[in-house]
Amino acid sequence: MKPLLLLLFNFLLFLGCKSQQIKENTFVDPKIATINTVINQDLIAENIKEEKEIKNQNLQLAPIVGAQNLKSYIGLLKDKKIALVVNQTSTIGNTHLVDSLVKLKVNIVKIFGPEHGFRGTADAGEHIENGKDPKTGIPVISLYGDNKKPTPSQLADIDLVIFDIQDVGARFYTYISTLHYLMEACGENNKKVLILDRPNPNGHYVDGPVLQNGFESFVGMDKIPVVHGMTIAEYALMLNGEKWLKNGVPCELEIVKCQNYTHQTPYSPPIPPSPNLKDLSAIYLYPSLCFFEGTPISVGRGNDFPYKVFGHPTFEKYSFSFVPTPKVGATSPLLSGKKCNGVSFLEFSEKDLRNTGFTLKYLIDAYNNFPDKAVFFNDFFKKLAGNDVLYKQIKEGKTEDEIRKSWQPELDYFKKIRKKYLLYLE
Repeated sequence: MKPLLLLLFNFLLFLGCKSQQIKENTFVDPKIATINTVINQDLIAENIKEEKEIKNQNLQLAPIVGAQNLKSYIGLLKDKKIALVVNQTSTIGNTHLVDSLVKLKVNIVKIFGPEHGFRGTADAGEHIENGKDPKTGIPVISLYGDNKKPTPSQLADIDLVIFDIQDVGARFYTYISTLHYLMEACGENNKKVLILDRPNPNGHYVDGPVLQNGFESFVGMDKIPVVHGMTIAEYALMLNGEKWLKNGVPCELEIVKCQNYTHQTPYSPPIPPSPNLKDLSAIYLYPSLCFFEGTPISVGRGNDFPYKVFGHPTFEKYSFSFVPTPKVGATSPLLSGKKCNGVSFLEFSEKDLRNTGFTLKYLIDAYNNFPDKAVFFNDFFKKLAGNDVLYKQIKEGKTEDEIRKSWQPELDYFKKIRKKYLLYLE
C-alpha cells in the first residue's frame, strides 16, 4: 500500500502545479519515477497544444493596420514638421489619419494626394488641382498629372513624410508609382519616409508577366509582375534594396508593420481604395480585367458594379448586358449610354474569385469574340502588359498555358528577389 500512497501524493502535487512542469522525482521507488515521467510528457504535450490553439486564434484575429499602432510612431513626430501622402483609405478606425494627428497637436505642414485625390473621388487619370483641406485648412498638393514627384521646394519645409495608403497589389495600380517617386524625391533631399503599412488584399500570390525595359510608365515603373504579392512597406524595401530609385540613391525608411497578418490572411479594405474598386470581389478581379483598359471593352465603369463585368455592344453570344452612365468617379465612362453585352461575375463568391486569381481567359475570350480584331488592342495595352509581346501572342492564337510558359522564368526570378524583402509570413 505504501507505494500507492506515494503515488496518490505525487498525483495531487501534479494537480497543484497545473501548468508548471513537475520537477524530477526524488522518491526511490522506480515505479513512481516512471509514472512521473509520463505525467511530465503529458503536461508538455498539453502546453504545446495550448500554444498552438493560441497561435491559431491569433491568426484568426482581424489584421491591425500600421496607422492604428499610434504609440509606436507618435514619438517620431514630436517637434517635427510633417507631410502626409494619404487618401480616403488613410484611417484609424473611422477617423482619418489627418484628423487624428491634428487632434494630437502634430504639426502637419502639407498633404500630398495621389491619383483620385486626397478624398478619393476623382476619375482615373483626372487632373486634380492643388488646394486646401476644407476641414483643417492644411494645403493639399496633388502628386498626379504634371507633378508626380515632389519637388525640392515642396519638401524643403518638412522633416518627415508619412505614407499611408491602401494598395491592391497590382503593378498598374498607381499608388506604388506614387511611392516610388516619393521615395526618390526624399532620398535626393535627405528626408525620412515613415510608412504605415496595410495588408495587401492580393498579397497571397504572385503572377503575370514581368515589366520589360522600355515599357516603363506611371502604370508600371519597376521590373515586377502584374501581381507582385507585397505590401507597401515590403515594396518600399525592394525599391531601396534593388536600387530602382534614380541613380540608386536610397531613401531613409521607418516602417510600422501590420499586426495579425500573413500573406495568406484574407483582407477586405474597410474603405474602397478607389472609386471603381468598390469591394473585395472587384479587387480580386482587377488584375485580370484591367487589361481591358487598353481595348474597346468596358469593365463596367459608370455602373454600380465596375470591375465585376465586362462587355461591348458588338458582343452577341452573351445574355448579360449593362449600360454605362456618368457617375462620381466615372464622369465620362467608356461606351456611355450604349448597351453592352458581356460577362458578369456578380454571382461569384469572393472565395471563388480569390482562388481563381490572375487569368488571361477573359481577355482571350473577348478578343476571339470581337468582330474587328484590328482595333482591339491600343497603345495603352502595351503599358499595362509591360511589353509588346502579350498582344502578339493573343493575336497568334496562343493558349493561356503557352503564354504563361513564356514569362515563367522571369516570374520565378522575381519570386526569389521578393523573398528578401518580406516582412510577413507567406
